[in-house]
Amino acid sequence: MDADSDVALDILITNVVCVFRTRCHLNLRKIALEGANVIYKRDVGKVLMKLRKPRITATIWSSGKIICTGATSEEEAKFGARRLARSLQKLGFQVIFTDFKVVNVLAVCNMPFEIRLPEFTKNNRPHASYEPELHPAVCYRIKSLRATLQIFSTGSITVTELWKQACCTSLGSSALL
Repeated sequence: MDADSDVALDILITNVVCVFRTRCHLNLRKIALEGANVIYKRDVGKVLMKLRKPRITATIWSSGKIICTGATSEEEAKFGARRLARSLQKLGFQVIFTDFKVVNVLAVCNMPFEIRLPEFTKNNRPHASYEPELHPAVCYRIKSLRATLQIFSTGSITVTELWKQACCTSLGSSALL
């Protein structure tokens, strides 16, 4: 492959994890009995609730903390979290939607070439670590972005970024790499 050739890379956001609070105590038993698409995990003290549109799964604790996973954008995550809060209000809880923040973003990308992992690790030593006995990918950390890249020899790259509350204003591919 030529170094001069331009190739467009598609970065696909596969999961956005967000958290919010309801500012009220939630009766998990009531949610399990009266809610729709609910799994009650009494031994762990949480309820899993699934929404179809947008396709998210929420983990609900009695303290009012809720974690939503499965969205593919920040807007979809916020919309799903609001839908979930509304469904809890319809069950009779005095829910106030507060403290929403995106805490994690997962994206994938495929390079049009294979990557020689030992050579890549040697050239990027302070940021890259490769232990083939433990994991088949190079772990490349970018501390300024709070991101971790899992780079596989096939050219597949998985990007995981931990978000601060301040950087939850917009979500795009430029924020990931």
